[in-house]
Amino acid sequence: MTITNQESGTNVHEIADGIYRINTPVVFENGLGFTFNQYLIVDDDPLLYHTGPRKMFPLVHEAVASLMPVEQLRYISFSHVEADECGSLNEWLAVAPDAVPLCGMVAGLVSVDDLADRPPRTLADGETLSLGKHQVCWFDTPHLPHGWEAGQLFDEYTGTLFCGDLFTQGGVDLPPVTDKDILRPSEEFRQRMDYFSHTTNAGDMLERLANIKPTTLACMHGSVYSGDGAALLRELAVALSNPVQPDLEVAN
Repeated sequence: MTITNQESGTNVHEIADGIYRINTPVVFENGLGFTFNQYLIVDDDPLLYHTGPRKMFPLVHEAVASLMPVEQLRYISFSHVEADECGSLNEWLAVAPDAVPLCGMVAGLVSVDDLADRPPRTLADGETLSLGKHQVCWFDTPHLPHGWEAGQLFDEYTGTLFCGDLFTQGGVDLPPVTDKDILRPSEEFRQRMDYFSHTTNAGDMLERLANIKPTTLACMHGSVYSGDGAALLRELAVALSNPVQPDLEVAN
């Protein structure tokens, strides 16, 4: 792991061949520790997955620049439209003149075609895109975990599933990569403030993701999981079949 900003603690760590986790730990006023992760695929056509919030752009920019020339970025991608997913999208488009947003067709239609400074490259459900060595495939997951336009991106070359908010873990003192269970801490976090939509199709969509047999789960918040990703996705489906009541005091 390499620290790219001593003040913020922003750091980079290679989680798979050519894929780097950019991580910034944050402690909020209420004492809650949280991490924000972005993922950079360094290839012929480099891809940044998650932009981070707009105010975090300088930190993420600094981290990407430590790995490659920022202006060579080709795709800026994300699961769904939310500040930590794509808040600094236009800032990235400004510094990478050949980059375009990469998202699902629904996101392109309802949001990104309007909010982005350049038209997006949209991917249909199940469509693949070659980056060079890496080939990524888009999976529509409407309302999983939330957002009509939500989807998950899978890198076939390394078996890495960029799974956004599916396994959010609280805390800042976490290893970059773990083979330990991340479902329990994720569910403990969800017990405090349930951010899943609980779509009736969640089980089917998680089973579809399990069937691609990911060996790395690249979470947006918390540690990356290395191991039997299919088993963990199926365990998540079981957990989601028993919705929790959110702690409204925390939620507010």
